[in-house]
Amino acid sequence: MDTTIPVPKDIMLGLPAPRFDLEILIVLLFLAHIFFVNLMVGSSILTVIYEIAGLTRKEYDKLASEISSTITVNKSLAVVLGVAPLLAINVLYTLYFYSATSLIGTAWYMIVPLVTLAFLFGYLHKYTWKALENQKALHILIGAMQTILFLIIPFIFLAAINLMLFPERWAEVQGWLSTLALPNVFPRYFHFILACIALTGLFFAVYFGRAGYPVEETMPGFTRPGLRRHFYAITFWASLAQFVAGPLVFLTLPDQGISWTLFLIISTGATLAAFALWYLWHEIQAPDDQIGARLWLIVALLTGTVLLMGYGRHLYRETALEPHMKLVAEQTQTFASLSKVAQWRQEQGLGGMGSGEKLPLGESVFKNVCSACHMFDKRLVGPPLMEVAEMYQGNPDGIITWVKNPGRRRMDYPPMQAIKLTETQHKAVANYILDTVEAMKNPTAAGDVQGATGDVQAATEEVQSAPVEIQGSTVEIPSATTP
Repeated sequence: MDTTIPVPKDIMLGLPAPRFDLEILIVLLFLAHIFFVNLMVGSSILTVIYEIAGLTRKEYDKLASEISSTITVNKSLAVVLGVAPLLAINVLYTLYFYSATSLIGTAWYMIVPLVTLAFLFGYLHKYTWKALENQKALHILIGAMQTILFLIIPFIFLAAINLMLFPERWAEVQGWLSTLALPNVFPRYFHFILACIALTGLFFAVYFGRAGYPVEETMPGFTRPGLRRHFYAITFWASLAQFVAGPLVFLTLPDQGISWTLFLIISTGATLAAFALWYLWHEIQAPDDQIGARLWLIVALLTGTVLLMGYGRHLYRETALEPHMKLVAEQTQTFASLSKVAQWRQEQGLGGMGSGEKLPLGESVFKNVCSACHMFDKRLVGPPLMEVAEMYQGNPDGIITWVKNPGRRRMDYPPMQAIKLTETQHKAVANYILDTVEAMKNPTAAGDVQGATGDVQAATEEVQSAPVEIQGSTVEIPSATTP
């Protein structure tokens, strides 16, 4: 394991539902949330563009006003529907989401104030349309401030979600700005903006094109077919641009999450989107009395694309995090096992680490280090040492080699952590284990086990009291000559 990668232990609580159910739920909840986020951001952008265009063409000012009236509803729905996926991602990826949001620090804490400020600018812009009719520059500035805030907030959230995928980079992150240098941030953001514009265009093709909306009366200068064609064109060109941004996103993804399954899912989604573009183009070219005939087919195709891309994003996250999640699971299992052993030792009245007993070095190392996980004839965290001695009978060097670079041999045991001892300590404890097991098997031929450490008892006090490192923590071995 790369020791530069932070590997915390997990929260040892069960999930409130089967993991598969939560994974499906998080995809669907996020898509419901992002639908209204897309509309909120896309509508804000189009409102400012059309209001500027309205300085010379009054019909565009009215169009901007109509679009602006939908923003406050969409942003309220975006916030309300954002609670559920936020809770779901905290349940499924507690360590990763918490770590990522903590590392970007102030930027994450600023999301709520920024959302509040964006809401205030939005309401001010919406309800001062008439009052500031003769101060268009000021009114456009208010709308632009709302739009800028709506562009910043998703950028912060995207940086946090992206940072979740890179535990190996957590140690080098110094706030939000430093996360922007991570792979994939800007391509994903540009892809998001294009998605906002594409979805907003299709939404208003439906919204203004519906039979009950009085287009000509509300917005003189536009016709229903003309307005629908206009928004079709916005969706078409923004979606076409995504065929450039999409591969860029895919190519900048770190390869640890790439799989053939992911490639198949994304390719299928892109194919559906290509068919949608084909029908969109025919809609744009259609006569006024036939435009809209393919609308629901286009909506169905793009819905399929969104579902596949949403699941593909989740699949990539799972695959990318899988190696690290295994390390965390092992760390958690080891911690849980050690906790149980510590409780058992306390209940049995056994001494703790560094009890200060006058013991030969091998026995001292065993009691202060090895006995946390091993007993001679019973299983604790690790296997009984009777089994270990059978594997390494007459081969203390084999024990030493394993202790220096251990791992996992049996899946029903947690992996052993590397233990750094002095060579003298290694030899002493290896010999002590083998001699003690032999004594337990054949007491009459064992001799004095405590004296079996040979030259070890002649080691200096400095060597005997050398610290032991176990996975980054330090344990002092008490001197055999000091009570």
